[in-house]
Amino acid sequence: MVIAAAGGVDHNALIQQVEKALTAAGWDLSAKAHPVERRSNVETNYQRATDFKLINRPTSQANILLGSQGIVAEDPRRFTMGILNTILGGGMSSRLFQEIREKRGLAYSVYSFNQGYSDGSVFGLYAGCSPKKAGEVTKLMLAELEKIAEHGVTEAELELAKGNITGGLALKFESSQARMSRLFAAELMNGQFMDLDTSLAAFNAVSLREVRDLAQAIAQKPRTLVAVGDLKESDFKGL
Repeated sequence: MVIAAAGGVDHNALIQQVEKALTAAGWDLSAKAHPVERRSNVETNYQRATDFKLINRPTSQANILLGSQGIVAEDPRRFTMGILNTILGGGMSSRLFQEIREKRGLAYSVYSFNQGYSDGSVFGLYAGCSPKKAGEVTKLMLAELEKIAEHGVTEAELELAKGNITGGLALKFESSQARMSRLFAAELMNGQFMDLDTSLAAFNAVSLREVRDLAQAIAQKPRTLVAVGDLKESDFKGL
């Protein structure tokens, strides 16, 4: 059990309230106990089940996910991943959005993401588009990732991404509820709290080379393509 609080809180009074509530619920607080050891955060390398999975459904929109193993929650490259993801597919100014939706009008929704857990992770490129455009959209998503892996990103893109992330974090943690949730998550994840200034400094320290290196590492990993919609395997020929 983890109890977190933020705001105008008196620590001792809070402890008394918690102990009173637990006692009323029947807990024996006089019993001695030792906390369970934290689960290992060592990354697990897992094998993909298949390189392609098609689920045919008579829908007007095709949903495409091109995924690979990403980086876990406590990977030291997580700040670099935040920058890479923002530039590649993290919003309306991202490469995926601009190239696939704005310039070509091929997708309703397109973005990238990294979901990192304690010992596992997934990096993905997602698009929702017309079934007739599914193959073309998939090739374009992959091409944008490979462009960054081969050529990197520009200084302007790097600075814009840093500004978006650091500004967003500063606004995100203005409220007491957000600060409480941050404390709670830090205790559950690794027992170590990183304050906002330290987080901002870590993002600002990311270099162009680090972004390119991470993109290369992701691009070289085995991928799985999953597609759901009114599709057939020939739509993805060459992928």
